Amino acid sequence: MTAAATQRYIVVEGPIGVGKTSLARRLAGKLDAALILERADENPFLERFYRNPRAGAFPAQLHFLFQRAQQQAAMNQQDLFASQRVADYLLEKDRLFARLTLDAAELDLYEQVFARLAIDAPKPDLVIYLQAPVDVLLERIAKRRIGYEQLIERAYLERLNEAYAQFFHGYTDAPLLIVNAAAIDPVENAADFEELLAAAGRVRKGRHYFNPMRHRAI
Repeated sequence: MTAAATQRYIVVEGPIGVGKTSLARRLAGKLDAALILERADENPFLERFYRNPRAGAFPAQLHFLFQRAQQQAAMNQQDLFASQRVADYLLEKDRLFARLTLDAAELDLYEQVFARLAIDAPKPDLVIYLQAPVDVLLERIAKRRIGYEQLIERAYLERLNEAYAQFFHGYTDAPLLIVNAAAIDPVENAADFEELLAAAGRVRKGRHYFNPMRHRAI
């Protein structure tokens, strides 16, 4: 059993294209853990948002909020100690996106809805934050060939990357492992995955960095 297997609730986070869902899937498989995904492909407003951000941002954000609220409520109704869980999102990321994409009036209404939902999200035992430059994100988005994602503009990814960096700069709600995801491929490369898994297992509190530079040129 790996050290990370003792962490009951692990969250993988990061901007679009960085590989968080793929890593969450692999971690869940390795640890025999339940997998909790944000299921972006089920959001009927997401393509509208990428085609016309002003028209699509608010309904897309509300759909994600209600979806995530239901998932968090279901988790709280279950025994968190009964099995391990791996998720590809933090609930707090919902507000990060809302503040990035909504205008002032929409954000005010969103915050009212958020408050009324009174979501009691379980606290992760570990958050793995994947970082990568915008060029890397664009390359990976292009490779996975999801139609509506090809509409994503570079300027939006730049703002999103900066928003994530600022958010995790002050994040103290759970132990945090910050990963240079441009330097490794923990999904396709077994050695990278096992090294990352070992690094994650050593995190018990505070902020840590995983940036193995010895075998990659960036």
